[in-house]
Amino acid sequence: MDDSIILLDRLHFAFNVIFHYLFPQLTMGLAAIILIFKTLALKYPNEAYDQAVRFLIKIFAINFVFGVVTGIPMEFLFGTNWSEFSRRTGGVIGNTLAMEGLFAFFTESAFIGLLIFGEKRLSPLAHWFSAFMIFLGTWVSGYFILATNAWMQHPVAYEVDEAGRFSITSLPEMLSNPWLFWQYLHTMNASLITASFVVVALGAFYLLSGKHIESAKLYLRVAITIASVATILQIFPFGDGEVKQVFKHQPTKGAAMEGIFHTGKNVPFVLFGQPNMQNLTLDNPIVMPGMDSLLLTGSFEGEIKGLDAFPKKDWPDSVPLVFYTFHMMVLLGSLFAAIMLISAFLLWRKQLFESKPMLWILMLSFPLPYIATISGWITTEAGRQPWLVYGLLRTAEGASPHVNSGNVLFTLLGFTLLYMLMGILYAALMFRVVNIGPSHVGQQSSQGMVS
Repeated sequence: MDDSIILLDRLHFAFNVIFHYLFPQLTMGLAAIILIFKTLALKYPNEAYDQAVRFLIKIFAINFVFGVVTGIPMEFLFGTNWSEFSRRTGGVIGNTLAMEGLFAFFTESAFIGLLIFGEKRLSPLAHWFSAFMIFLGTWVSGYFILATNAWMQHPVAYEVDEAGRFSITSLPEMLSNPWLFWQYLHTMNASLITASFVVVALGAFYLLSGKHIESAKLYLRVAITIASVATILQIFPFGDGEVKQVFKHQPTKGAAMEGIFHTGKNVPFVLFGQPNMQNLTLDNPIVMPGMDSLLLTGSFEGEIKGLDAFPKKDWPDSVPLVFYTFHMMVLLGSLFAAIMLISAFLLWRKQLFESKPMLWILMLSFPLPYIATISGWITTEAGRQPWLVYGLLRTAEGASPHVNSGNVLFTLLGFTLLYMLMGILYAALMFRVVNIGPSHVGQQSSQGMVS
């Protein structure tokens, strides 16, 4: 098959999934934060908690809708651009994708209406239960989606028939895929970091604007506490565990991530550099000597396989891309921990609310977790190449054989225009909601009770 068609197919799916993931990335983390706020409101009855969480529920609802709308086309891409992949692996991934829709998405859809409109019609405990079910639905949804991806990264519990079709041999074994453990913790914790940064940015924005002061302080107190813990966990043990399993099960991806071209001992940890694919070296590297060997093997003398230990046809097709996106994720993750620990210290010293420089940093930092998460997923998926199902099904074998490059380019351009318009609509809607703020949400609810 023409390489240009494969490239366009990959670009098309990458564009769709990156745009789509902007929304569930926030809703999965925000569901947990809403549950925490509802728990605080239940334990310490206070209108301030209720007012603050009503606003977060509105933001959740907007992102949930956009997530659903942008997620549906991805299902069709499997059947149009990747029909051979769907035909051969549908007996496996169809199970987890169906379970995500049946158990998780239906749960979210059923309870989101109660969460948005049921506060004045349900008891406080029943409304808290709605928040809990939304949290459960979003995080179970993430589990089933990641179980699908984990099977593509590290296939288990399958058999192949004479026609090359895969089928599942044990659903429990697939759902307990060892790859899934660290991937799930790392991914869901990343969504919690994203949501925490968004909530912190809202609090900082309102304090700097002199509006909704009580809600702003609550957002900062709660979300900084969450983010301080989550950013540390993301580095260790979640990030550490994820990287170690990559080196264990996908050593070519691991070598590309770290820029290790040659097998050796006492391998340095590369803070940054530029992969030189002509000479198979790193130009201008900034390194910590021996640290990769120590972190990955427990010894400075531990040997790590470089890309030279594997056939070139099995290397990721863009080693520099994998290297740069991985290091972007790592550097941003370290920055997140530093920002939140400083903020937590200032909060403990009762100086944060008056520290305008720090509030500006917190307000302007909210896009960074999105960049870090996108970088992480590019590392994960581009690093798995040239495989769709690692070690079993190559990417070139999974594309649709009867779809030409002109068709793919046409739909890619169409989706680009459509999603651009959706992005503008989303930005305008969010700007309006944030400009109104949480106090107005509370006033509307009170007026609704009076009427």
